[in-house]
Amino acid sequence: MSYYPKQVYMGTEGEVNADFRPADAPPNLGAAGKDAIHYLASTTTTRGEFGLYRVAMSARAGGPKTHFHKRISESFFILSGTVRLFNGEKWIEAEKGDFLHVPQGGLHAFRNDSDAPADMLLLFTPGAPREEYFEGVSKLADASDEERAKFFDKHDSYFVE
Repeated sequence: MSYYPKQVYMGTEGEVNADFRPADAPPNLGAAGKDAIHYLASTTTTRGEFGLYRVAMSARAGGPKTHFHKRISESFFILSGTVRLFNGEKWIEAEKGDFLHVPQGGLHAFRNDSDAPADMLLLFTPGAPREEYFEGVSKLADASDEERAKFFDKHDSYFVE
């Protein structure tokens, strides 16, 4: 037997409340044509249900080291290019249309090691304030080990490398 989630909307007529983002909207972080992140559906927009982000990576952009999350799952859908995805066991050369779901606790990583740009969707469930993570991670260069550990713990990111 399958169950639907708890009812959230209590009205009977429906309402106009959709949030449209055109394809040519500028990225929220980074620059168009370079490394950038588009906040398609933030946890604020979805009332904590999920977070959906488009990640544009330039050629040889690299990526985060192997890590896991305790409170959120993360899914990857490749839109273009080749992204190396680590599934906890091996690296996979993922291309357009490929998908990887990583439940809570699953080791994973991603990188663009190719000579061409790549685009992918990241889906986090349930929603978490990943915007704060994306915006803050680049500011950790001068942080102490204690500050860095506190930041990663706050954002449910536990690195194993």
